[in-house]
Formats: sequence, C-alpha cells, structure tokens
Amino acid sequence: MRAIELFAGAGGLGLGVSSVGFCPEAVIEWDRFCANTIRENQFFGHETVRHWPLHVMDIRQFDFRGIPSGLDLVTGGPPCQPFSIGGKHRSHADDRDMWPQAVRAIRETAPRAFIFENVKGLTRAAFADYFAYIQTQLRCPEIALRPGEDWQCHYKRIVRSEKAPEMVGLRYRVVARLLNAANHGVPQKRERVVIVGFRADLGIEWQPPAQTHSRDALIWSQCRDGAYWDRHSVAKAQWRVGDAWSKRARALREKPEPSPWKTIRDAISDLPDPRSKMARAIANHRFQEGAKSYPGHTGSPIDEPAKTIKAGDHGVPGGENMLALPDGSVRYFSVRETARIQTFPDDYTFHGSWSESMRQLGNAVPVTLARVVATSVWEQLQKASDSRNVQSPRQEESRAERRSGAAVH
Repeated sequence: MRAIELFAGAGGLGLGVSSVGFCPEAVIEWDRFCANTIRENQFFGHETVRHWPLHVMDIRQFDFRGIPSGLDLVTGGPPCQPFSIGGKHRSHADDRDMWPQAVRAIRETAPRAFIFENVKGLTRAAFADYFAYIQTQLRCPEIALRPGEDWQCHYKRIVRSEKAPEMVGLRYRVVARLLNAANHGVPQKRERVVIVGFRADLGIEWQPPAQTHSRDALIWSQCRDGAYWDRHSVAKAQWRVGDAWSKRARALREKPEPSPWKTIRDAISDLPDPRSKMARAIANHRFQEGAKSYPGHTGSPIDEPAKTIKAGDHGVPGGENMLALPDGSVRYFSVRETARIQTFPDDYTFHGSWSESMRQLGNAVPVTLARVVATSVWEQLQKASDSRNVQSPRQEESRAERRSGAAVH
C-alpha cells in the first residue's frame, strides 16, 4: 500500500509503518540532523529506509498535489513543542504548530486513512478547544481556513457545516486515543496521543489496538512467582522493588493474563557497560559523563520501564535519560541503550553528538508502538472495498477540485 510520511524526524514512526508493508512515496523532514540520520542509514543500506524518497525541506513548501491519486495512508507527528508539558505551551500561537500542514496534506491527497501522533500534553484542559479543532479539521479537511479568519471562527464554521444535512465532500471518521507504549511491549512509560482517521466512504469503525502488556503482570513476575528474576539470573537476595509495587503485589489474587511490562533490564541486559572496551564495537554505545541524582532528577530504575524519554525544550533533560542502578548509582543512557528503549533496531544508527542523538530519540515514536497502530490500520484497509469502487461521483469531482487548487466551502 502507498503512503507518505510527514515530519519524519529520525524515522521511528516510518520504520514501524514500513515494517507492516506500507511503501512511502515521499518522506518529508526539514531538520538537518534528523535528515542526516536517515541519509546515513540509507548510505549503509538499511533494509527498511534505503529506498525512502527523502525530501529535506519545509513542509509548507511541499506540493502534495504532485502525489498520484489513490494514496492509502498519510502518517506523521507534527512538532509537539507547542503542546509539550516541558515546552512553552503556546499551541496555535506557536509558529512551530504544523497541524495546519497535516490537514493540508489530507485535503490535497485524500488518502484512505491517516495516522498522526503527538504528546500527551495535547490533551491538557488548556488545549481542549484547540485539540477539538484539530480533530474537526481532520474530519472535514476540505473546509479550509479563509484568509484573515482566526481559528475559532474557522472551528465554528466547520461545526455548522458538519450539521448541515446537505454536507458533501471529503469526510473522515476520526478517533483519538491516549496510548501508553508500555502497554504494547515498549520498555518505557510513554503516553502518546494517536489520531487515526479513515475516509468516511470506506465505512470503517476503527478500534485502538488491545493492550498486550501490563504493570500488574510485571509486579506478579517480580514479587510473586519470581519469573522475572529467574530470567535475568538475579539472586533473591538482590531483588529490588519499591514499596508501592510490594503493596500492589499483596493485593493481586491471581496471575494477570497480559504479558509483563518490559523493563530497562529486559531491553539492555545483553549490551556491555558503555564504559567497557567491548562497547567500542557497538554503534552509538558510548559513555556520557556527568550524571548526578537529586530530587526530581533521579533516573529510571533498571527493573521498571523507563520514564518517558524526552528531548526537552532547552536541551536534553537528564532525569528522564538516566539509568538508576540497584546499588544507588546513576549514569546516563548511551544512545544505543536509548534506541533500545525506543525499540529502534540495532542496525539503525544516529547522526550527531550524544545530546543531538538523544534529542532525536526524545522526539521519536517508539517503533514497536508505530508498528502496532499501523498493523491495526493495515488490517482494516485490507478488509475495505477498493476505494475506486466505492467513492461517489461527488467525491471524484471534489478530488479534482483539490488537485486543481480550487477552494471548497
């Protein structure tokens, strides 16, 4: 199936989507370090990205009308800084807000489906109206913002049009959900907003992928049957769990059915210590000095999923990118360890310094989470009738108008 990737970053979402079978016809990213990471992997022949048609440019200059019709999927993660809890929280007033470009891509390509993701901060009460506006635009992408019109007026105009019985044109059924990556096999407690839409004429009702991993299952394996420690050959005298987990373990009456959350130890135990000589043979696995623990900056315990890996608004935040060992010591994650936590494959390398690579990883979508969501979309599209056989004459006319640059509504 044919796809395009917006705001590709270091490639996490794209890797997951491509692994399912979607073939990108355009991959767009303006950041030179992220673009160089993709180029470096292309140069060394990475199986997934080597044929990606990469466009290093400002998405506002990209003409989506050049994409051949019949597109199956548009994906992307519009820059999250305007909505990030660690950022300035300016939302629509932030010139980094690229949601209008995401909507333009849908309007000009009319894909059968789309997948967008963003930070949990987008769901904060302060952004509630703008978040609703984003979803409303995605449902009716042809109702474009008029020159001089503010977003609130545009929002009201779309809502009025949606309620009109004669409403025709390009429409999408949109579902937004907050997913915790740890619940889907990622060794990290990372909550992301996932917005999935299917063209309304397909008649698809999308349901988010079911949870496959749980905290309670991990607690059981650590505190009740000890399977976790046996797997890692850790003696019972060395078991370390927090008081909250011990209390929860006593409350569990039977073994939970989902798989246990994956932990940092699960993710990196087969890697040598980045301070060792053996680490030199592993790409992006170098020791970073300077880690210190203090209140609010304590790192991630090795026997739990990592805290959310963050890029930071003023540089990489050390507390979220630091490993806390059972002996009380801390150190920074290497880039390779962080890539493992973000479920990037080991043969995928990152361009730039430690801080630059960590920034790219902090902004990335975990590859496994991307794959899980993309699989659910792929399965629905496979079941759907071919779009050319189900679209109405008005939809064909509307699509021609979009490609000729005509304004609708």
